[in-house]
Order: sequence, then C-alpha cells, then structure tokens
Amino acid sequence: MKMSVRNQLITLIDQDAIPVDKIDDALVIAKVTPSGTAWVTFINHLLVWLGGLALAFSVLFFIAYNWQDIGLFAQFAMVEVVIIFAIIAYWKLGDNSVAAKVSLLMATIFVGVLLALYGQTYQTGADPWQLFFSWSILILPWVLVGRFAAIWLVWILLVNTTLILYQQAFLNPFWFVFGSDTVMLWTVFLFNTLALAIWESLTKTYHWLSTRWAIRLLAVASGVSITWLVLHSIFEYGGSSIFPGLMWLVWVGTLYFVYRKIRPDLFMLAGGCLTVIVVVVSFFSRYMLDKWEAGSFLFLSLLVIGLGAGAAVWLRNVHRELSI
Repeated sequence: MKMSVRNQLITLIDQDAIPVDKIDDALVIAKVTPSGTAWVTFINHLLVWLGGLALAFSVLFFIAYNWQDIGLFAQFAMVEVVIIFAIIAYWKLGDNSVAAKVSLLMATIFVGVLLALYGQTYQTGADPWQLFFSWSILILPWVLVGRFAAIWLVWILLVNTTLILYQQAFLNPFWFVFGSDTVMLWTVFLFNTLALAIWESLTKTYHWLSTRWAIRLLAVASGVSITWLVLHSIFEYGGSSIFPGLMWLVWVGTLYFVYRKIRPDLFMLAGGCLTVIVVVVSFFSRYMLDKWEAGSFLFLSLLVIGLGAGAAVWLRNVHRELSI
C-alpha cells in the first residue's frame, strides 16, 4: 500500500535524509504542519464566523431586551432589514466566499426570528412544530442555492426538531409501528440515517458535500439514537424486544462495511467500537448486577478493560494500514 506523505517524511527523518535544521521547512512544504499563510487564513475565517454570529445574536438580544420599548413596526423592520442586508451581502460577496456563506447563514437564522416574532406578537396559537416546519420550508431555496454544508446541517436540525415536536403534539402517529415511548428515538434514527446515506451517496457528485465533519455529525446523531433504543430495550423490557437489537446489528454491520471497505474513516469506526462497548457492557450488567455481587463488578470491569483495549489495538492497526 502506498505510504502517505506524512509517513514518508517520518521515514526520511528516521533515516537522517533530512538535516535537522531543515525538518521544520520540510513539514511545512509537505503540509504536515500549517504554514504562516494557512494560519492567517484560518484566523480570518474564524473571525468572520465569530463576527457574523455575534452580529446575529446581538440584534436578537437587543430586540428581546427592549421588547417593551420598541414599537411593533420597529421590531419587524429591524429583523426584515437584517435579512435584506444579509441577502444583498451574499449576492455582492459571491457565493464562494466565507463572508457570503456567513451572511446567508445569518439570513436563515433571522427567518426563524421573524417567524417567532410574528407568532409572539399576534398569538397565532399554532403548535411549535409549525414554526420550525415553516422555517425549514422558507429557507429551503437558500439551502439549495447556497451549496454550503453548515446551512444544510441547520436545515436538517430544523427538520429533526419539527418531527420531534410533531410527535409530542400528536402523541404517537406511528403507533402501528413503534411504541409510544420510543417513537421519538425511532424518528430521529430513521431520518438521520436516511440523511447520512443520501449525503454520502452525493459526495462524489457534489464536491461541497464532502465535508467530513458534517457527515460525522449525522453519523453521531444516528448512532446515539439507535444505541439509546437498544439500551431502552435492555433495561426497560429486559431484552424481550429484539427489534432494536436487530436494527442495531444491521447499523453496526453497515457502518463497518462502508467505513472500513468502501470509504475508510477512522472516526466512524471508533464510534462503532464505542457503541459496541456500551451495548455489550449494558447487556451483561442488566443480568449480573441484580444481586450486587463482587464477582459481577469484577467481571464487568474486566469486560470494559478488555473491550476498550481490543478496540484501541484494532483501531491502531487500521490507522497504520490506512496510513492516515
């Protein structure tokens, strides 16, 4: 397997092929460590993001703090003016610049603020889920045009919130499939798993979707929800409900196949190891801690140590094999 640039550089350093006084320059040239220009770019982008978010929240807090002193017209005008200026800034700055993306994100945030202001002012009596549903629908054109991973995550978060609040308002609309006490977790799991699968399948077609941190956040949302469902099945039903466990096995198997064979990703594999450790230890603890015997605690301690050490060794071997 071809060695990565980092490993090749380490080999050259170990063989004294690079003088000691030139190692720092070699690290910068090989892009193992960031250059001065890269640091300046990172700091500029960070300041733009922090400045945009600070401006957005400052307007929001100003309206909230001066709610009684600002007239109705002024409240709506302030939010609408911010949205208009944010859209104009996005148009003028160009859709590929960081400042333009921050402006578009500010506009999407203030659409929600405008909807909340409208509902609070006129007391529409609408269910909370309708606010987030309307918010997600109104910003969908910007999400499609923006081609920006962060704004897509905001949209997915809004849809998640809509589904959760809808379930709370109408109890269990999927009573014929899931139990009422787990329908929220099933909804979150199915939606985020579907979003993860679609996102991964489109990364080769649309390069801007290949941002790994966004994909990993979706995987975390999917993994946490299915793991929680298995734990609920173990501790609430004593493992009698096997459907969550079967779905969890399918999820873990698919995770391993995709991120070990097709698209190697050490973060995803580490998350899979973590959920396996949590579920296995929880399963044994459910049946061994009823009598609170010392031997049970000893066994579970050794189990945690063994599974953790085994996962660490395996991940290290995978890391070495993939030359990440």
